[in-house]
Amino acid sequence: MNIKHLEHLIGLTDTGSFSRAADKLFITQSALSRSIQNLEDELGGKLLDRIGKRNVLTPLGEDVVRRARQIVQGALALRLNAKLFQQGSGGKIRVGLGSGPGALLMTPLLCHVAIHRPHVQTTITRGSTELQLMQLRARELDALVVDVRRVTPAPDLHIEFLKQLRAGFICRADHPLAQYRHVCFEDLLAYPIASTPLADEVARTIIERYGPKADPKSMTTLECEDVTSLIDTIHRTDAIFLGIASAARAGIKTGKLIELKIKPALNASAQFAYITLTGSTEAPIMSFFRKFVSEHLSD
Repeated sequence: MNIKHLEHLIGLTDTGSFSRAADKLFITQSALSRSIQNLEDELGGKLLDRIGKRNVLTPLGEDVVRRARQIVQGALALRLNAKLFQQGSGGKIRVGLGSGPGALLMTPLLCHVAIHRPHVQTTITRGSTELQLMQLRARELDALVVDVRRVTPAPDLHIEFLKQLRAGFICRADHPLAQYRHVCFEDLLAYPIASTPLADEVARTIIERYGPKADPKSMTTLECEDVTSLIDTIHRTDAIFLGIASAARAGIKTGKLIELKIKPALNASAQFAYITLTGSTEAPIMSFFRKFVSEHLSD
């Protein structure tokens, strides 16, 4: 069914006149008459009665106009949504964020979308990298931003390396260890160590640096995927956070948190990557998300 024919019938109904409707629709009266006739032929019934100088809808015409308004409005909404989608102002962002990216990106992303892209539906998933990879492969997510060291390369995964962020030991500014210019690793073990699950490669680096006592399996006493909760914990207790230093930059900037100077210095980092399914077509809005990640994922 031709949407234009329905638009012409609605225009004629709203104006009550072929001449006025034709002017409003920017077509000739003869073209309007043919359009209405074609619609009547297609529907198999008369839509208008000519009573004196008035055009009155038949019962079939009234039903068709009622349904036509819904169809035309739906078509207009579809065109608008498609335009917004292609411009990157509409569509959906469905992404999984690892613990570090979640701490750095989640709140800024939600705020930006709410203010600047209100038509974009945004869903952020947190959890283990293994679970997020399953969701990506099930096409429940469109992309992941995670520590690449926790991802096993596979043919169906397209991995784009992003940025490497430095790790450190963070605590309250008034922590008992904060008074020392340099702290030995053994001094840290007197306090709870809070961390996300660490990749095996990172764990090996720390053990090589500080010895068997640095094995995260025994050293870490507070472990969860949510970096924000871990940072909140070190604000309130004597626990020490082991993770990417930039996750604590808000507290460091205000002077409430500090990064401890460990001797020898910790030489570890997290390598983040943008992961999608190989060969998948990306929605235009995801180019915005890529740029947002690049701008906000930094030391």
